[in-house]
Amino acid sequence: MLMKKYSSIVGLTVMAAALLVLQGCSTKVAYQDATEVETATIDFGSTDLQQIASKMVDSVLTFPPIVQVTNERRPVMFVDKIKNKTTEHIDTESITDTISTRILRSGKFRFVDMTKVSEVREQLEFQNESGMVNRNSAAQIGRQVGAEYMMYGNLSSIVKKTDDVKDVYYKFTLKVMHLESGIVEWSDEKEIRKQREKSLFGR
Repeated sequence: MLMKKYSSIVGLTVMAAALLVLQGCSTKVAYQDATEVETATIDFGSTDLQQIASKMVDSVLTFPPIVQVTNERRPVMFVDKIKNKTTEHIDTESITDTISTRILRSGKFRFVDMTKVSEVREQLEFQNESGMVNRNSAAQIGRQVGAEYMMYGNLSSIVKKTDDVKDVYYKFTLKVMHLESGIVEWSDEKEIRKQREKSLFGR
């Protein structure tokens, strides 16, 4: 009888311990503020993207010559792919998407999307050559508006580390060129430096 009671106690203890382990290993998912400072790692992250976009948009839209041009009209611009010169795999298209979206919403510029040229050509050919689309409603070939300005740039980094410290310096450079003249009308940079120190108890 005593042995049976002891076995029951041991069994309950094991079950309780198992439940605690399962509880400790459970995954918790929660929404966070997308604009909060993100410091999960030293790698390029959402906060870096937001800082870069904010600096570049404010800079280009307040630059006196750009202000003068955009007060009179809404020039057309296209964004070239940002060159990633870092050793990290960084989605630079996401950076330019954020910048161009904010500039577009300011009402100062219009954009042409060069990433969709082949799809647009295919659709125009379908509307004009397939015989399936009413010619009165078909979009005409050769009527697209050409871009006046090109936005382009690059993201580079310098990484230095010792046994205890890793230091990463990012530099994002963006420019706007007048296509016909080849003149760079605006340029600016955003610098970001991040450092990780190894704790006494490991990383």
